[in-house]
Amino acid sequence: MAKVIGSVVSTQKDPSLVGKKLMIVRPIDSDKQPIRFEQVAADTVNAGIGDNVLVVRGAGARRADGNAAQNAADVNDCTIVGIIDRFDK
Repeated sequence: MAKVIGSVVSTQKDPSLVGKKLMIVRPIDSDKQPIRFEQVAADTVNAGIGDNVLVVRGAGARRADGNAAQNAADVNDCTIVGIIDRFDK
């Protein structure tokens, strides 16, 4: 889980990132408290700044947009795959 805290604009990037919206996310725990450092995630669900989101990393992040078979050289290692509506504990 993470909170979207900003966006990244990059005109020069790896071809596998062209057309992807890049967001700055800060991982959070279930109490919505930050737990690690910020990172950049590709957004597949049109999340906005302030949204709490679900993120995947590694091979799952590269397959999240459905183009893994087309682009085996994807450099993406963190992808937003869902927007969290609420936390129930």
